[in-house]
Amino acid sequence: MSPAAASVEMSDLLQLTVDEGSSDLHIRVGIPPMLRIHGALTPLDLAPLTPEDTERMMKSITSPDHQQHVREHGGTDFGLGFGEVARFRVSVFKERGNIALVLRLIPSKLLTLEQIGLPAQVKELLYKPRGLILVTGPTGSGKSTTLASMINVINHERDCHIITVEDPIEYYHTHRKSVVSQREIGVDVPTFAEAIRRGLRQDPDVILVGEMRDLETMQAAITAAETGHLVFATLHTTGAAATVDRIVDAFPSEQQEQVRTQLSVGLVAVISQLLLVRADGRGRVAAFEVMIATPSIRARIRDNKTFQITSDIQTGAKNGMITLDAHLLDLYLKGLIQYEDLITKSVDAETLVQQLQDTLHARGK
Repeated sequence: MSPAAASVEMSDLLQLTVDEGSSDLHIRVGIPPMLRIHGALTPLDLAPLTPEDTERMMKSITSPDHQQHVREHGGTDFGLGFGEVARFRVSVFKERGNIALVLRLIPSKLLTLEQIGLPAQVKELLYKPRGLILVTGPTGSGKSTTLASMINVINHERDCHIITVEDPIEYYHTHRKSVVSQREIGVDVPTFAEAIRRGLRQDPDVILVGEMRDLETMQAAITAAETGHLVFATLHTTGAAATVDRIVDAFPSEQQEQVRTQLSVGLVAVISQLLLVRADGRGRVAAFEVMIATPSIRARIRDNKTFQITSDIQTGAKNGMITLDAHLLDLYLKGLIQYEDLITKSVDAETLVQQLQDTLHARGK
């Protein structure tokens, strides 16, 4: 007989999430609490939750203001500290009239760029005096972790004023060699765009924009990068060319040529990433595409020839560049990912299969 859900406290579930090395905790009416472990959802050995259970659990961790937001808008997001053990990013939402929650565990220990798997040349970008560095990829691809690790490097090695604008704040950065000001949307400042505009008056060297989710924020981030600041931001795109196109296409047609020119000057790098389950099932591994803006790539952006960027990345290994397909192939040949992920996550599966066959043939396999 499964234990009754009514006897389970939220703190027990949070502790279990940490202990099991889970990335997410799902709480829904009609099913037991579920943990996402190495990418797979796993139900706990508990009775299915009732509407009263999920409401009680939600209220135990949610402030009155956020509860009010759920009532008025159907959902809310916030950061939650779990003692000294961990932090969680919490999403509360209503579904079929009931309360549901998803809690994402934010790793307490930041990885180095080498541990994440980024090329050594990426670290050099963190010493640039100005420009725009974009970290892109789908939800849950580890963008926040990569950005936090980059900010951590700057914090320890440069004497800067770093401003982060997040919704919600995920990683807490203590002042090291730099001073770090962390601002939360809805708590410290109303919008990303407003935070960037105000931030420019606060003597920043580095600005982290949690997400460029609208035209106003994109414009503010591009302007900040132009005016002598190193700006980091995220987008839900995959691949460098698609990222540039996504930004340009967000602007009205009469502004697009000007934006292309701004990006051709201000863009420093685009790092696209995916998180894949390791072939041995023990955790996950990141696959990257890294584009670093060379004079040739800047010209392609300016001349609206982004479709040619991939060929520049393919020949730019000496600059630390790699295409997503090349990195996927490398991970597969090292035995780190499954063949299925190699094919389904690739941009050009047909060419990749041919490259794999050629590689294996050259190795005499």
